[in-house]
Amino acid sequence: MTTPPTSGPAGLLLTPGAGASRDHHTLVAVEHALDALTPTVPSRRVDFPYRLAGKKVPDRPPVAIAHLREEAGRFADSIGVGTDRLLLGGRSFGGRMCSMAVAEGLPAAGLVLLSYPLHPPGKPERLRVEHLPQLEVPVLFVSGDRDPFGSPEELAEHAATIPGPVTLVTLPGAHDVRGKDADVAAAVADWVHTL
Repeated sequence: MTTPPTSGPAGLLLTPGAGASRDHHTLVAVEHALDALTPTVPSRRVDFPYRLAGKKVPDRPPVAIAHLREEAGRFADSIGVGTDRLLLGGRSFGGRMCSMAVAEGLPAAGLVLLSYPLHPPGKPERLRVEHLPQLEVPVLFVSGDRDPFGSPEELAEHAATIPGPVTLVTLPGAHDVRGKDADVAAAVADWVHTL
């Protein structure tokens, strides 16, 4: 096992979107990029309980957040640090659950939010942003410029309510940012280097 760095993030816990597993191609690409570029910051990809149980309907936030707390604690223990040294994040639903867990008090070094779902497609009035002003850690958003879950302009507007440092990366594409896994992974790895 690699010894964690003495400062900065010591690991990245990655979670999938509602319709995917821990083996989603974007999460795998991010893990490989970090392994190659930042070997002292290991990644761990995890599934939510509903996926582990073979169900298709995502867990309610309290269940997902409790699971994230457990998984973050296990990962942190395995590399000999506290959760305050972990970056937490993932795609869509997974990233949203991580941001809610941090807003509710889970210590973290920062958040990696890929294709953050600001609102359901076609329903901009149903915002999922009430917890953003509680995020006091560095936050990276990586999203497509045609994402129906939130435009770059909407994302910038709501990200401005976050008191911690925010980095916005916009790539060509929709919610899945299809064909841009290498660009997503590079954006994450580059951001990790700045922390």
